[in-house]
Amino acid sequence: MKRLIINADDFGFTSGVNRAIADAHTRGVVTSSTLMANGRAFAEAVELTKTVPRLSVGCHVVLIDGEPVAEPRKIPSLTQDGRFRDGLKSFAARALTGRMDAAEIEAEASAQIRKIQSAGIAVSHIDTHKHTHLFPPVLRPLLGAAARCGVKAVRNPFGPKFPLRSSQLLARPGLWTRYTEVKILGRFAGKFREAVDREGFTTTDGTLGIEVTGTLDETLFRAIAESVPDGTWEFVCHPGYNDADLRSARTRLRESREMELKVLTLPAAREVLARDGVELISYRDLVSA
Repeated sequence: MKRLIINADDFGFTSGVNRAIADAHTRGVVTSSTLMANGRAFAEAVELTKTVPRLSVGCHVVLIDGEPVAEPRKIPSLTQDGRFRDGLKSFAARALTGRMDAAEIEAEASAQIRKIQSAGIAVSHIDTHKHTHLFPPVLRPLLGAAARCGVKAVRNPFGPKFPLRSSQLLARPGLWTRYTEVKILGRFAGKFREAVDREGFTTTDGTLGIEVTGTLDETLFRAIAESVPDGTWEFVCHPGYNDADLRSARTRLRESREMELKVLTLPAAREVLARDGVELISYRDLVSA
């Protein structure tokens, strides 16, 4: 049996990202999304959810980039001058050397989840911006926050051993560095599974698509779809319209978001999954199973 959740990250980031996620759900294969409580287009995203009742909505917990939901003075190990203090590399270094307060991570994650819940959305699952919960010192308080908010599903950010065939990797030198980084971070996979099982959370067998973030096209989507392993997996995507809001935002993903939207709404996307016996489900389906 092969089951696949296709989750669009960054809901609430910009108006164009919101519209693209809704379009990728209604016209394409996206089944779930995760909402940024600190996103500039948060309020619009909340309204948009009312038009897509079958879209499963989770919380995209943000601990780097932008402003926190909690008062910055109450989470000083995470913030500086009212904003999150780190890029990913420095965040990782500080997380792994004990320079972040677990209680502050839990407080900020709780504030983000509760903001979404207070807007009337049943939060189905959690993940994190730039996958920061793959680091054990971040994962533990994040699970604590989710459990306290009544959320019991979390993204497994670790992929299968061979997400793409070697010939596909060799044909795309631009993927080599990203693939190597993801494999190195895979050393935390065991601790992730232990923590999730201990705390009684639901998760998938792993994640597909992280290696191709920013480079996804129809060829790569087809390659991933045709190599989904048995079990339940999540495919991570970032559709969006490259409008003025996105061009002014702090993100490396601009033109690539429109390409992802195109791929995710092609009739061929659903066809290749069906042909290979892959059942599309949402996080809501996963939790209720």
